[in-house]
Amino acid sequence: MSVARQVVVEADGGSRGNPGPAGYGAVVIDPATGEPLAEAAEYIGVATNNVAEYRGLIAGLEAAKALFPDAGDALRVHVRMDSKLVVEQMSGRWKIKHPDMKPLAARAAAILPPSSVTYEWIPRARNKHADRLANEAMDAGRDGRQWEASASTAALDAPSARTPIASPPVQGPPGDQAAGAAKARAALAAARGAAAPEGLFPLPEAAVPEPAAPETAAAPEAAGSGPEAAGAPQTGWGAAPDLGAPATLVLLRHGETALTPEKRFSGSGGTDPELSATGRGQAERAAEHFAALGTVQDIVSSPLRRCRETAAAVAARLGLDVRIDEGLRETDFGAWEGLTFTEVRERYGDDLTAWLASPDTAPTGGGESFTEVTERVAAARDRIVARYAGRTVLLVTHVTPIKTLVRLALGAPPESLFRMELSAASISTVAYYGDGNASVRLLNDTSHLR
Repeated sequence: MSVARQVVVEADGGSRGNPGPAGYGAVVIDPATGEPLAEAAEYIGVATNNVAEYRGLIAGLEAAKALFPDAGDALRVHVRMDSKLVVEQMSGRWKIKHPDMKPLAARAAAILPPSSVTYEWIPRARNKHADRLANEAMDAGRDGRQWEASASTAALDAPSARTPIASPPVQGPPGDQAAGAAKARAALAAARGAAAPEGLFPLPEAAVPEPAAPETAAAPEAAGSGPEAAGAPQTGWGAAPDLGAPATLVLLRHGETALTPEKRFSGSGGTDPELSATGRGQAERAAEHFAALGTVQDIVSSPLRRCRETAAAVAARLGLDVRIDEGLRETDFGAWEGLTFTEVRERYGDDLTAWLASPDTAPTGGGESFTEVTERVAAARDRIVARYAGRTVLLVTHVTPIKTLVRLALGAPPESLFRMELSAASISTVAYYGDGNASVRLLNDTSHLR
């Protein structure tokens, strides 16, 4: 009878260029002592991040199996990686669509019985040992050599290698909300006089929501019915129910078109312009950013061309499909389409003044009022949140829909639309919980474009 053995495998991979010079690293750790039992790293030539990450996983599983060749089905391996793509695909929650990933995933799955391996997503900061090994391998490749274990200093950067590791957690849907939720639970426990969870690797708290700013009745139309009436969400920290992971909507404004730098009205009633060369570059940088994060699970786009092109760039990098939602299209600006603000003031001064003063006023020539846009966007929000509960979804859309989602989440009045800056290809994020509460986590981030 085989003796039961448990180990933790931490793995990572990287590519300097994606694709570019790539390498992987993996370490097998004794969970009882925190000591590294085996390390593996290799420079693999030109490859993508995802390929390198899968190669790291394969190396870690093979190293674990080689350590205990007689354990058979009694070997239990808990894999921890900061690649959500690999974790989700190997856990069976995401489909494997990219042709380069399928054989690698199959190879990884064949090393040990599926019932012997569990997977956990962790932040990059908690995967330092494997990350350092991968970088050592890439450095070696840059210098025209292969990585050598005897020259590695990766373990020196990994205090986890000398600390016992908590038992593998119950797996839940990983997401960028987990870390903040854990802090919230610890704070609540401390306030009640209870001890916070201990251990180097605390259990994921994906089922416990972060304290979220409730949608209040700040806007005039939020008091009764309409798009902003979401019931009576619970406020405060006192007795927060277990609501599960939120639907996290990552809001990406499309890249620039020829009209963007000229600040012309460009809605859904005009020429439907394509991305400019600058806009295509912005879309590619956004794609690189989301590929590095590994958090996006689904993509939904406005039907307009500039959004579909931006979404396609991200989808190609992530290996995801794009769903179109008509509710995410930009405002129809009527006769103002293609004009600058100054030109509209010169030609339709009274109409512009009325539009700025009331969300119920439509642009000249039969465009949409902000009230109409709010109803459309709120309906799209409700559909998307219901469909993607507990998931992280990239919404590729426009200025007005993004600002509308943010202002509804904050309970801000309609005039707040004119008080937000939203750059081309910027990222904003709103999380939606099961009780109707919303949490604005990011607004107009353009750091990925620099």
